[in-house]
Amino acid sequence: MPELGLNIGLIIGLGAVLLAILTSAIKVLREYERGVVFTLGRYSGTTGPGLILLIPFLQQMVKMDLRIVAEDVPSQDVISQDNVSVRVNAVLYYRIVNPERAVNQVSDYQEATSQLAQTTLRSVLGKHDLDEMLAERDKLNSDIQEILDAQTDAWGIKVANVEIKHVDLDTSMIRAIARQAEAERERRAKIISAEGEEQAAQKLADAARILATEEGGMQLRYLSALQNLGAEGTNTVIFPMPMDMMKTFMKGVSADPR
Repeated sequence: MPELGLNIGLIIGLGAVLLAILTSAIKVLREYERGVVFTLGRYSGTTGPGLILLIPFLQQMVKMDLRIVAEDVPSQDVISQDNVSVRVNAVLYYRIVNPERAVNQVSDYQEATSQLAQTTLRSVLGKHDLDEMLAERDKLNSDIQEILDAQTDAWGIKVANVEIKHVDLDTSMIRAIARQAEAERERRAKIISAEGEEQAAQKLADAARILATEEGGMQLRYLSALQNLGAEGTNTVIFPMPMDMMKTFMKGVSADPR
């Protein structure tokens, strides 16, 4: 009986060792996963997806996810080119395109990419005015994405997109911007009013030139004004005498032989 119990224990132990060996030797990778294989500590290839067989104790595999990662870039204090202090945060979209580089060229690609995104965000936005930060986000997003993509290429990382989420201002700066916007609206209103007066004056000048060149034009305009006054039903009516009518009258008096 003691020998039987020893044999059973030995079999169970051997089975556990065999199961551990099989577990370490057989790996299954999903469609979006790749395995970076090391043989005796040296890089020996990238494999996957599907069933992967490794040599126990001689080969190790680091599993990498190739899907796009969306990572928040923490809020950064930025001083714009026109000396305005703002807090800006963004979201970063990237993925691994070269698993071997992501493992061998950087110790922690996620932390390295996040830190690089923070410093690049401060550097790029600090070169622009506040108005550009608020109005030209697409251009700023593109500039930051190009810089990050160029610098992370050595790590096997592809930065697909960068989106600035919020540009937070102090309360005093928000009030100043509101006053500036109100002043701009008043300026535009005054310009539009002045342009309207200029156009009206131009039309009046054109009408005066036409009436001056057309014989009898002033008389017709005078009679039209009298008709309008009569239609209003007022008790007192003042009759202005046009100068051309006065000239005609004076010519008639001077021509009278008596």
